[in-house]
Amino acid sequence: MTFSRTAIVVVALAAAPMALLAQRGGFGPPMQQERKILKQFDKNGDKRLDAAERKTAREWLATQPSMGFGRRGGPFGGGAEPAATGRKISPAEARSYPNVPVYDPATLRTAFLQFESGDWEQELAAFNNTDVDVPAVVTIDGKVYKDVGVHFRGMSSYFMVPEGRKRSLNLSFDFADDKQAFGGYKTLNLLNASGDPSFLRPVLYTEIASHYVPTPRMNYMRVVINGENWGIYINTQQFNKDFTRDYFNSTKGARWKVPGSPGGQAGFNYLGDDPAAYKNIYQITSKDDPKAWADLIKVFKLLNSTPPDKLEAALSPIFDIDGALKFLAVEVALVNSDGFWTRASDYSLYEDEKGVLHVLPHDVNEGMGAEEGPPGGGRRGRPGGPPPDMGGGAFPFPPPPGMGPGGFGGRGFGRGPMGGGPDLDPLVGADDESKPLRSKLLAVPALRATYLAYVRDIADKSLDWGRLGPTARKYHDLIADDVRIDTRKLYTNEGFDGGIDSLKKFADERRAYLLKAIPEAR
Repeated sequence: MTFSRTAIVVVALAAAPMALLAQRGGFGPPMQQERKILKQFDKNGDKRLDAAERKTAREWLATQPSMGFGRRGGPFGGGAEPAATGRKISPAEARSYPNVPVYDPATLRTAFLQFESGDWEQELAAFNNTDVDVPAVVTIDGKVYKDVGVHFRGMSSYFMVPEGRKRSLNLSFDFADDKQAFGGYKTLNLLNASGDPSFLRPVLYTEIASHYVPTPRMNYMRVVINGENWGIYINTQQFNKDFTRDYFNSTKGARWKVPGSPGGQAGFNYLGDDPAAYKNIYQITSKDDPKAWADLIKVFKLLNSTPPDKLEAALSPIFDIDGALKFLAVEVALVNSDGFWTRASDYSLYEDEKGVLHVLPHDVNEGMGAEEGPPGGGRRGRPGGPPPDMGGGAFPFPPPPGMGPGGFGGRGFGRGPMGGGPDLDPLVGADDESKPLRSKLLAVPALRATYLAYVRDIADKSLDWGRLGPTARKYHDLIADDVRIDTRKLYTNEGFDGGIDSLKKFADERRAYLLKAIPEAR
């Protein structure tokens, strides 16, 4: 592949803020490849590291340059007060729900994690962005699951959080036993509600999106680690075979994830027929099958080369066009500032057994009017608050060139329009050639009309506070007592208690704007 002089300049400008951050003790570039060290230290060949092997690996890692998001934990966490220790809870104190589905929205389970070592947090941080999981014994609903692999997950929700505060967790029940699962699910993702003092936005977003497109399910879970209460986490379904089983009635097919990136390039651009050009952008999570890559590239090629009047007929046999329009409509209607419209990243792809490609939501915590930056910079509702000279932004210094004051999360660095609010244009980026999934589909008049009808439908029905408000209140009340005593949460009780009013303001304003902007079809 060759690059024009303009392209080289753009890449250099995009890299400049990262270089500046590195000089200031920050982090490396986004989308760093996971560091593969397991094989190097797995002396007994069981494909995981025991305590002695992990000790050796940690000692070695301490001598290596930091990759990705580092191991220091929260370079911008200086504004937060030290977290207090949560109260002790034993499994005998927790209510069990053995016959209730894992993602039942009205159920608040407790997951007990018991690590071998008291420095579990430092160990997880040491192995962040590597292929090493730390084993724990997990107890849920009175049932004990041994050798569950645990690692920290997330980008800004990890590196912007200081040690001692809630970080997102990934639990692999099949870490040592590929048949072990909790309630039919082999993986749990426990999110820390970064950017959302209300704990409500991603759960409400998911509930709305699920009416339009297959969306990972969410509910709440209380987490106790080594006997200490770490408070409420958002329990989010993993995009894996369990997901495709639930929504597509199949565990077969190809799956890709597009990791979040401020400079996302996964706009469905055609980069030639060589899969190597795509593999650093679209990460395949199923078998690395040449046919799957060829099928994916064919979709990109047809999308980018077919005239508008012939596009629907050409794509329909191999691409779920209607599902893509719904996906695009949901993220714009709900103003997902990490969405495809702004960053062309943070979504998933699935090719079903019939060879049809589907585009699906992945990370939705920046939707529905989320205004809080990552913890550590200090905005309303954050423990400790910002020093006076920080201006309430996400960074403890003036933002680098090319990056907005909000830092990452779609409000700064990257291509295309940034941020967004209740008055975000539903046709934002409709002519953005770097995101042909939007620009090419919306260039077809019939598809544009269908897309706008979906946006209006979401506004009319899902953002009607008469319907949304009771659901928000139900979730708020379910977790309120736990959130108020949570000593590890990222924001204050004031931020949590004001969450419903903030959501209502967003929903009312967004609904009014969209219903006025998109006339009802006659």
